[in-house]
Amino acid sequence: MDKLKIDIHDPAGHSLCKTKQEAIHKTEVLQKKLYDLLYLMFADGKHSLLIILQGIDTSGKDGTVRHIFKASNPQGMRVFSFKKPTLEEFRHDFLWRCHLHTPESGLAAIFNRSYYEEVTTAMVHPEFLEEQHIPHHISERPDFFNLRYQRINDFEKLLEQKGTIVVKFFLHISKKEQKLRINERIKDRTKNWKFSKSDVKERKHWDKFMIAYEKMLAATSTKHAPWIIVPSDHKWYRDYVVSKTLVKALQKLKMNFPKAARKALI
Repeated sequence: MDKLKIDIHDPAGHSLCKTKQEAIHKTEVLQKKLYDLLYLMFADGKHSLLIILQGIDTSGKDGTVRHIFKASNPQGMRVFSFKKPTLEEFRHDFLWRCHLHTPESGLAAIFNRSYYEEVTTAMVHPEFLEEQHIPHHISERPDFFNLRYQRINDFEKLLEQKGTIVVKFFLHISKKEQKLRINERIKDRTKNWKFSKSDVKERKHWDKFMIAYEKMLAATSTKHAPWIIVPSDHKWYRDYVVSKTLVKALQKLKMNFPKAARKALI
């Protein structure tokens, strides 16, 4: 699991592309392939695709969503952003609200954040668990998060056995890049609405988040749903890696266009 240690990955690295121009060209080719594969998946109707995007604030989750949408038919793609749970959601198990939005056969869904917040943000801020109506003899168990890791792995295995391909991207940026992006949000009027004081507040917990992310990556990267750590300081390289990974995952499926039913000519 050494490859899942965050500090060995250069967030500004671009080992698969020498230049920005090369990455952009390759990405355009991949996007055309992705569109065709998603169309084939819709027609075949036996598989679905769940894309999970995780990363610290400003890591580029929204930008990645826009990029993926460029290579898909909006009718076959759904996006769900999971913010703080509602009171109803708090009163259910931590997977409930996400399970409701997993893609049906033939369709694709993007989770902008997900149930993984329950083993990362909740680890950094254990006070959040107090709102979840969990009995103390459970929430205070020393293996509480290990149990959640197991439930996540079981859940993703359940999806895989229904024909859902689960592709998980951890968008990895540097602390320096995060600062630049926060300042950009403050200065740019078109991005100012995205700025939140919590972005600055959460920066103080950077080290704690990195520890929580590493534990999560190591415990929940499985054969049926592995994590892909994406160097994301350069948006053009992030988009290339995401496109390449999705195309590769879909190409492995045994999909075919269904044959039209024969009817008598009129």
